[in-house]
Amino acid sequence: MNFSRIVITAVATAIVSFSSAAADITGAGATFPFPIYAKWAEAYKVQTDIGLNYQSIGSSGGIRQIKAKTVAFGATDAPLTGAELDKEGMVQFPAIIGGTVPVFNVDGLRKGDLRVTGPVLADMFMGKISKWNDPKIVELNPGKKLPDAPITIVHRADGSGTTFNWTDYLSSVSPDWLNTVGRGAAVKWPAPTSVGGKGNEGVAANVNRIKNSLGYVEYAYAKRNNIAVMQLMNKDGNYVMPDDETFSAAAAGADWFSVPGMGLSIVNQPGAKSYPVTTASFILMYKSPTDKAQSAEVLKFFDWSFKNGKKMALELEYVPLPDALTKQIRERVWSQIQK
Repeated sequence: MNFSRIVITAVATAIVSFSSAAADITGAGATFPFPIYAKWAEAYKVQTDIGLNYQSIGSSGGIRQIKAKTVAFGATDAPLTGAELDKEGMVQFPAIIGGTVPVFNVDGLRKGDLRVTGPVLADMFMGKISKWNDPKIVELNPGKKLPDAPITIVHRADGSGTTFNWTDYLSSVSPDWLNTVGRGAAVKWPAPTSVGGKGNEGVAANVNRIKNSLGYVEYAYAKRNNIAVMQLMNKDGNYVMPDDETFSAAAAGADWFSVPGMGLSIVNQPGAKSYPVTTASFILMYKSPTDKAQSAEVLKFFDWSFKNGKKMALELEYVPLPDALTKQIRERVWSQIQK
């Protein structure tokens, strides 16, 4: 199955189902990791005859579904706090690392043609910089032909971990953004000219469709939909493009167990090659699951994926977790789940 069949643009709810057997694994949540979960699921089905039914409905939807106990696992890019996990009787662990990227649609400009700093990007999403030929953008991009046209901001219309990660980054580089908008899976978008889209799929579709637009998506959606991506200045002052190398550089020093529930933010990390909006996607499961057999199948699926899915992840520009970390997850997190 190729990526174009996996990522269906402009759909409100994407569901991947590789089998209808009773033993199939059920999950729901973040659209950010959907492409790699689908890829893993396809290969896992071939190996084990166990399918995955994953509803790509956004992080907020995934949290609602796991709390309602309608799925065996929830997926979120906005991690729950240690207190929330304790209250719900859940564990949480990262499953994959990727990046959220600024994507744009301006005639004559392609991937990497535009450079932007974090503060300027925040001003664009706030509507303070409202035209593409604003002097602040022109200064960063000498010699580029920038239109005298309004910037249309494309954002998520649903509760989204990708939005949480994006606003977490903007909050870390812009005190103005932090004080007026802040971090959240759903925020009030201040730019006067803006359009919402459902899921990463919907945002990608809208940016492709709307001239002079600017949005944010998980990188796999930008790459496979051929959407132009900006160079982004990192904490060390270097302009970097998103890829598995710059995501890996940002994640290299992460101390995942320093935060309850492993809910670590790795945006705006130092490092010459670090991509500044590198983030993880997390899995939520109950310590005392209602269906222990389903829960056990979930762990088998991720165990297999951690061991066998690294190449597939890299092909889609995600970063697989290092073996040392997955070993710790098995020993320190999965051991808390009743078999």
